[in-house]
Amino acid sequence: MSTAKHVSKRIFIIFVLVLLTFNNIFTIDIHADEPDYTAEAEERKSEKVDTNEVPGWPEGPAIGAESAILMDADTGEILYAKNIDERLYPASTTKLMTCLVGIENASLDELVTVSREAIFANEADGSNMGLKEGEQLTVEELMYGILITSANEACNALGEHISGSMDGYVALMNQKAAELGCVNTHFVTTNGLQDDNHYSSARDLALIGREFFKYDLLCRLSSTAYYSMQDNGLHDAHELYSKNKLYKNREYAYEYLVGSKTGFTSVARQTLVSCAEKDGIRLICVIMKEETPYQFEDTIALFNYGFNNFYRINIASNETRYDISHQDFFSGESTIFENTAPVISLDTRASLLLPNGTDFSALTSDVTYDGTGAPYFGNVNYYFNGYKLGSAGIAFAGEEAPDNFMTLDEARAAAEAESLSGNETGKKTVIVNIWSVIKTIFIIFVIIVFVIVLWTVGKVYWNKYKKKIRWKKRFRDSQGISTRRDYNKSKRRRPSRGTSSVKSSESKQNRKSSKKRNDINFNDIKF
Repeated sequence: MSTAKHVSKRIFIIFVLVLLTFNNIFTIDIHADEPDYTAEAEERKSEKVDTNEVPGWPEGPAIGAESAILMDADTGEILYAKNIDERLYPASTTKLMTCLVGIENASLDELVTVSREAIFANEADGSNMGLKEGEQLTVEELMYGILITSANEACNALGEHISGSMDGYVALMNQKAAELGCVNTHFVTTNGLQDDNHYSSARDLALIGREFFKYDLLCRLSSTAYYSMQDNGLHDAHELYSKNKLYKNREYAYEYLVGSKTGFTSVARQTLVSCAEKDGIRLICVIMKEETPYQFEDTIALFNYGFNNFYRINIASNETRYDISHQDFFSGESTIFENTAPVISLDTRASLLLPNGTDFSALTSDVTYDGTGAPYFGNVNYYFNGYKLGSAGIAFAGEEAPDNFMTLDEARAAAEAESLSGNETGKKTVIVNIWSVIKTIFIIFVIIVFVIVLWTVGKVYWNKYKKKIRWKKRFRDSQGISTRRDYNKSKRRRPSRGTSSVKSSESKQNRKSSKKRNDINFNDIKF
């Protein structure tokens, strides 16, 4: 019996040793296959930064992120670019779009009932706020949970409330992404949990961020480090904490921060989308596939790079190459705009961020028609050493393009025909406000008619005046009056009406008597 126990003990010991051996082998294999993420991030610092290739452009910082962008929130101008169109996993920065679609499709005070599916559609160890089935929260409260503690189940609950299902809500998110101009984005989940078909890019996330940070509420929620929800009978108490280190009193607190959203999965690594504003310049920064805590360091480095190296300038206030001084005309040397419709001016709100020390006159420009839409029919585009900075819209006087809209090809053909007919090279082409021309022609016509009428009336009165002068002259001649003074004297000697009639009668008698005397027969005279 003792022998059997001894054998059993030996077998047990051998079994344990075998397990320990396999465990050590397995552990060694795991560590051998695990990437050295920090080393990879360090290597990425030597990768090309696209904007650093632009001649004369301010040198941007070398960062360990796989992809990064710094964008002007007002104009979309890109100040820093590194692999900005590479498709990567956005992780929880997806929640920017989740809340953006939510605020545009629901009232903040709407009550949302949390379903069992919204809770259990996520992995148990994912970020959450501890919601329970049947709890009721307002849309605004859900957004607090989404943006502060990155609650995955809150995203699902919001999606079900608005669209009836999570898939329906994801469809809205993809639709909104397309509207914003995202071309490398496809959402599969409401919250950004890992999926091979759930991806975005730094440029696309910046476009989403531009729209997201237009909302004051979303800016406030995405800059809140802590929020407490009290038990109100509809839902339990919930304490919300953010892991974002850019917030006040945190390790990487950034004083100009407007808002920020973190993201992480084991595949996506660290992602971060942030907005900051200083001296009237608002910037969007996106960091994708970085290692902690360098996503915060990269963000601060890029924000400081933008604020320290660029200044804002209004386009319309500085443009001199195109005549925009009068609202009815818009012209440019050797430039043909693709429309004969009325033109108002350049967009007076359009601006650019220029590198410090760069004058607006140093930029080059061209004019394009790209279907911008009413009230704009085209753009004046501006370049710094071949690098496009931004543009200003050329506005129609009306809301829609008129029937006589001329395409670019037609305008160029017309210009070429005009050039061949002997016109000077480099002659300015001017687009005239048609209605103003018609109005001007009508006013000129009215003035001409008025002048003709005035001339005719004046001629009539002038003829009467000349006739009167001739009559006076004949009268003076008949009375032997040679000068105007004599005429005036004769007028003063003119008798009154009564006396005149008497004297007239006497004058007649005298003339008759004189005539009789003149008629005397000389034969009757006696000598």
